[in-house]
Amino acid sequence: MDDDEEFTSALKTVLRDLRAQCPVQPDIRKDDDEFRGVMLYAPDGSGQGVYAEPDGRPAMLLAHVADQVQEWAVEALWGQGEPAVWPQCPTHPDTHPLAVTMEEGDAVWVCPSTGGTAARVGELPVSEAGEGVSGRAFRRGRGGRKGARRGR
Repeated sequence: MDDDEEFTSALKTVLRDLRAQCPVQPDIRKDDDEFRGVMLYAPDGSGQGVYAEPDGRPAMLLAHVADQVQEWAVEALWGQGEPAVWPQCPTHPDTHPLAVTMEEGDAVWVCPSTGGTAARVGELPVSEAGEGVSGRAFRRGRGGRKGARRGR
């Protein structure tokens, strides 16, 4: 599997969690052939780059992509006037988001307060906030990257 395929697989896995539990969904575009990643755009038009840093460890790549998508989701939720918490901690709802980390070779979502594992990345249960939300397919950008930013 090449780096682009590994990145695409990791992104799809994380977007599955986003669809499962986030009421705000990104418009995903590959705006620039020079940028090794995609842009996630929020409904307000702001964007953030999500990119790959492959190092031969798929779980680390997955955790890295999950961290970037989480950053986008928190900003997008805040921009829509929603609680800026994604993914929700099942033990402490509306208090803090879960954190992504590595555990026994897997990328997992954990409660930052207790360290308890909530789910593997890609396996969050569907919540009311995300129920029935459908993700958008990748597509080439249409120009106009107002408010876009890359990386962190």
